[in-house]
Amino acid sequence: MGRADARRAQQQRGGRKAPAGRTAGRAAGRADKPTGKKRGGIRRFFTWKTILGTFLGGILLLIAGAVALYFSVDEPTDPNKTAVLQSNTFKWADGSIMTRTGDMNREIVSIDKIPEDVRTAFIAIENKTFYKDRGVDFIGIARGAFNTLRGKGTAGGSTITQQYVKNYYLTQDQSATRKLREMVISLKVDQRMEKDDILVGYLNTNFYGRGAYGIQAAAQAYYGVDSDKLTLEQGAYLAAVIQAPSQYDLATAGPNGRRLVTIRFNAVLDNMVEMGKLDKAKRDAMHLPEPIKPKPRPGMDGQKGYLIQAAKAELSRQNIKEADFEAGGWTITLNIDKKKQAALEKAVQDELESKLDRKDTKDRPVDQNVQAGATSVDAKTGNIVAMYGGVGLNEKSASNALRTDYQPGSTFKAVVLATALETGAKTQDGRPITPNALYDGTSKRPVVGSDTPFAPQNQDDVNYGDPMLTVQEATNSSVNSVYAQMIVDAKPEATKKTAIALGMKDREGWPADKPAMSLGTMSANTVEMAGVYATFGNHGKKVTPTIVKSAEHVDAEYKPVNPIGGQVIKRETADTVTKVLTGVVQDGSGKAVRSDAYQAAGKTGTTESNVAAWFTGYTPELVTVVAMFGEDPNSHKQVTLTGTADKGRAGGSSFPAQIWRAYTTAALKGVSTGEFDLSDANMGTPVGPTRTAVPSSGPSGSASPSPSGSGTRPTGTPDPSGSGTGKPDPTSSTKGPTPPTKNPTPPTGDPQPPTKKPTPPAPPNPDLFQ
Repeated sequence: MGRADARRAQQQRGGRKAPAGRTAGRAAGRADKPTGKKRGGIRRFFTWKTILGTFLGGILLLIAGAVALYFSVDEPTDPNKTAVLQSNTFKWADGSIMTRTGDMNREIVSIDKIPEDVRTAFIAIENKTFYKDRGVDFIGIARGAFNTLRGKGTAGGSTITQQYVKNYYLTQDQSATRKLREMVISLKVDQRMEKDDILVGYLNTNFYGRGAYGIQAAAQAYYGVDSDKLTLEQGAYLAAVIQAPSQYDLATAGPNGRRLVTIRFNAVLDNMVEMGKLDKAKRDAMHLPEPIKPKPRPGMDGQKGYLIQAAKAELSRQNIKEADFEAGGWTITLNIDKKKQAALEKAVQDELESKLDRKDTKDRPVDQNVQAGATSVDAKTGNIVAMYGGVGLNEKSASNALRTDYQPGSTFKAVVLATALETGAKTQDGRPITPNALYDGTSKRPVVGSDTPFAPQNQDDVNYGDPMLTVQEATNSSVNSVYAQMIVDAKPEATKKTAIALGMKDREGWPADKPAMSLGTMSANTVEMAGVYATFGNHGKKVTPTIVKSAEHVDAEYKPVNPIGGQVIKRETADTVTKVLTGVVQDGSGKAVRSDAYQAAGKTGTTESNVAAWFTGYTPELVTVVAMFGEDPNSHKQVTLTGTADKGRAGGSSFPAQIWRAYTTAALKGVSTGEFDLSDANMGTPVGPTRTAVPSSGPSGSASPSPSGSGTRPTGTPDPSGSGTGKPDPTSSTKGPTPPTKNPTPPTGDPQPPTKKPTPPAPPNPDLFQ
């Protein structure tokens, strides 16, 4: 066998024959190798000796660094700037002074003026090992850092001593350098001071909200008593509120803030039981005590307090902490235009407040429940130029313009339409959804294609379109049955995504898969809805309304948000929505705001049981949202607005639209107003007086036949130009809504009034949205 044959035979056996010299070398190496194994290359550096040595060396370096840090950081001799608080100055957009705030509200008290169980409440929630630790809880810091890495909130673990040091000597910034100094100083303070002295210093330096520094000021601000009269429940609430004073103040908290502070309040008491400081039976009988109404501080008269609330909320979103803000030294210039602000306040007074009798609780009880809020935004810049928060801080401590505990109702239908247009959605019979697409307007018609059954009632149970009508006509008359089907066709999940992209917030209670979303069943405030509609007017470029023009401080930096963002929906979508909403003003439920002085687009909204009413509208110059809320002044529960000013249903086309018109007319007086540029609007294929469509399933679940039995029927006639702004003819027996047998009162502002005297309106239907 030759060498070539031998190699082939070796390869067939699965191996390769090594050269003879190499084989001999390996054998010799094995023969010379000592008994113990010897590591080669980089592996020889990773022995247990080198690893242990490196670890111990690292520990020694850390100890040396800690010792050096301890001796290099001196305990400050002077308190920080909060001991000499400055004023904050607020200015109007033109630079003139609006008000100054920020006087110190603190009274130092001794530890015997703070009940022992109240002191224990703070220890229970903030630092259960306070009397055992040495000023720093390293295990707690490690736990807080670990939770931060796991995404369970920012690092905590600060002891009461550390918080006292931060409050008294340092600042509120979150830098690593400040945190290291805080730890070292805390160790030194713990050696020098008695624990009770540290505790009372901590209680006297905390910021509790309502402008109160220290527990004595907090006791007066929240419960109208001195600190030595605080009950355990009241002390537990104050211990809970310091984590987020603005969010947790029960007088102004939204549903989520109330929920969070309740959880924290219960944690205080439960921890006291765990520590053996509170009897379980006594704890079970304790409840969260409601604080008194906040008292406005000097300079907060009229709407100023509400404007400052809005400015502080915006600063907070830019990571300016409330405690730092209250320390003073800020010069805040707002985007508020003095003349427009005065015009908005006058409009609310003339069109609403002057018509209410808030003193007659017997004959005019509903008037006591009426709250109004409004936000007006410059359409081109996104600046909030006027805002109305309520009757004043003495009566209403939280701004109605910012509240998020009410639903926007049918003003949300514009978002449903935008989603259908943006996603190219189609009807159940496969036709593209456009303003001229046809839908069945039968009241209580079950939606088709949804896993969740839904059959909403139109206002006053009116059937529209006999039964088919265009999307434009359905928007004009705010037909619930049409929009319930449209959101199913466009997908609720996609609609929610569009809403958030436009500027609404994803709050608790907003399911993404329910067709009832089409009727505005989530929560929102006037600022958010102004941003949504401003984005429509801005051809689909995101508008985030902003009230702060500039904020200056010698020791801090504020970077204002750019109100104008990128494209969030196509221009064609935005312009088409605007075109449809101009039809609502010209021929629909928004015609109360029509004027020769401006071109306007808008949408009315009246929520379930008429607990809220909205008008959201815009011109090329201004976007303004006006809302009314029914709120029991004692229980703060949502109640109906029906009967406001001794009238019937208070819908979006009544008081809100009247306020909107009065304000907009005054605000644009002397201004050369323009018209919307809607060259990209796509209204779809026009339909004539005789329409052919495949009807969707009616209330019985079967197809609704046309009057002629052919699927071709006369119905409301659109504008011949194809703009879709036509409306059903109320005088024709073959057009417009088919009234119910008992001829109820049509919705306020509805473009189809009855031809004879209406009967009194029925009580609000719990299933009704308009």
